[in-house]
Amino acid sequence: MTATAPVEPAGEPLETGAPRTAADALAAARDHLLGLQAKQGWWKGELQTNVTMDAEDLLLREFLGIRSDYDTREAARWIRSQQAPDGTWANFHGGPPDLSTTAEAYVALRLAGDAPDAEHMARAAAFVRAEGGLAATRVFTRFWLALFGAWEWDDLPVMPPEMIFLPAWFPLNVYDWGCWARQTIVPLTVVAALRPVRPLPFGLDELHAESAPRRRPRLGWDGAFHALDKALHLYEKRPRKGLRRAALLRARDWIVARQEQDGCWGGIQPPWVYSLIALHLLGYGLDHPVMRRGIAGLERFTIRDAQGRRLEACQSPVWDTVLAMNALADAGLPGDHPALLRAADWVLGEEVRGPGDWSVRRPDLAPGGWAFEFDNDLYPDTDDTAEAILALNRVRHPGAEPAIERGVRWMAGMASKDGGFAAFDADNTSRLVARLPFCDFGAVTDPPSADVTAHVVEALCARGMARTPVVRRAVVWLLKHQEDDGSWFGRWGANHVYGTGSVVPALVAAGVRPDAPVIRRAVGWLERHQGADGGWGEDLRSYRDAAWIGRGTSTASQTAWALLALLAAGERGPAVQRGIDWLVARQRPDGTWDEDEFTGTGFPGDFYINYHLYRLVFPVSALGRYLAAQDAR
Repeated sequence: MTATAPVEPAGEPLETGAPRTAADALAAARDHLLGLQAKQGWWKGELQTNVTMDAEDLLLREFLGIRSDYDTREAARWIRSQQAPDGTWANFHGGPPDLSTTAEAYVALRLAGDAPDAEHMARAAAFVRAEGGLAATRVFTRFWLALFGAWEWDDLPVMPPEMIFLPAWFPLNVYDWGCWARQTIVPLTVVAALRPVRPLPFGLDELHAESAPRRRPRLGWDGAFHALDKALHLYEKRPRKGLRRAALLRARDWIVARQEQDGCWGGIQPPWVYSLIALHLLGYGLDHPVMRRGIAGLERFTIRDAQGRRLEACQSPVWDTVLAMNALADAGLPGDHPALLRAADWVLGEEVRGPGDWSVRRPDLAPGGWAFEFDNDLYPDTDDTAEAILALNRVRHPGAEPAIERGVRWMAGMASKDGGFAAFDADNTSRLVARLPFCDFGAVTDPPSADVTAHVVEALCARGMARTPVVRRAVVWLLKHQEDDGSWFGRWGANHVYGTGSVVPALVAAGVRPDAPVIRRAVGWLERHQGADGGWGEDLRSYRDAAWIGRGTSTASQTAWALLALLAAGERGPAVQRGIDWLVARQRPDGTWDEDEFTGTGFPGDFYINYHLYRLVFPVSALGRYLAAQDAR
């Protein structure tokens, strides 16, 4: 760990009149959170990502022939509003320019009628050229370009649809991919096999660099997979017609079977758009019920406001709701509070009771648990299930116990062979798929992670299972994965602050003493990385640049994560007090906090999320636990 990375100055404390206390801050935040609950019982904050969602939505509509002038104009307004002064677009607030994001935003604005010689467009094009041009963009970006004749299909890596026939035990079968990746890859194999071209009404010569980026010699496994790709290119020129036809039909059926009730695929944007394109190419007209549901469902993910039109890459109502329930319980609401009972009613109605892709690795495991989204019954995950169990366990709801028991049984059964827990699948740890030339963006497998394992441990311990073998093995996994500096890597949140904030409370719940060396090392790491302003923040660049680990602009959510760990470890000293003071001083008059920074993680190093409810639910939990600890002294 170096200490050379710059840290942006934190926001100044807000002027709020008379001096306020932690109790005042908690009351205001609690009331604000209660006011956000939907009448159906759920909470949902905006899930903000980057402009590739909006650019690709316009490209999808262009390809399908349904792009309207109004939607184009409003989406373009949003995309322009996110452009940096240097003409580029980043993947997160305050982040560095991203080549592929900038290229996709540029193409979308060309669709909207922005002239290539306009100043903002010229700056973007200059950046793309300087970074190697379209040839240096990621595979997914060039895939979109190929759909419109702006890139050659022959110059893309090959993923044949025949892979759908590979059995689950065979390397590189679709279940070797993480659930989000397999849902994307299967329709992409269809599109790549059919190679459609629907030309844009303009060229993109201004985005090509004078010389193509140099490719390093391929050795070892990379060389082997490069050779495999060359062989697949040869096969693609003359595929076996009967096998290809059967593969396309099998892929079609696989895709259709995984459409959710609201029309989405997996509740996330990438498989959704590629599934619509694939089915359309296979003969599904826009009036087909599957296509109609898919296109109409996008509207529910669309936000329209004064800044324009933008899409959520995903929605997080179950996650937001169970986090809000736990926060309100931490704030002192009784288990029979009407808001908690309404939320419990809704959460119980969202329980997943059927099998899904997870069943491939765990065929004898009875279903249970919860997913992330409104409609995602095929992909429950252990992370949401853990938080749902914790929340329902604190509510006095007469119908909760059977669902909790089913969730506990399913969640415990999803342990991987090494004792850790991943989000969606068990033992989804193949190292081969990431070596395919096709995979140059994002996490493509779902191995166990410290944050998910910690949440599962905490939930199982809340059910009195601290001494069971599944918890003991998970605790050993966590102990083995502590970083040398005392922190834990955060897979689904930024980053070591999130990982450490998740693991310490779980270990203490499992019976690890607060004075144990593993806890003391974690406390020391958090104290060393507390900002001069009293808060905590970690820039998302920490996933690729170790100089940023534990460093960045202080945020409300990350400060709360650190406090939750310190409080669980029994800390009551200056570090805790300074963190609480940071939250109190920077609370908005309406009871919440400002947080432009992205603190959620989709794909480490590539795709990030600003959960708009994080800035509220986690501070409520931290303030509530702090005040409870004060009362107990």
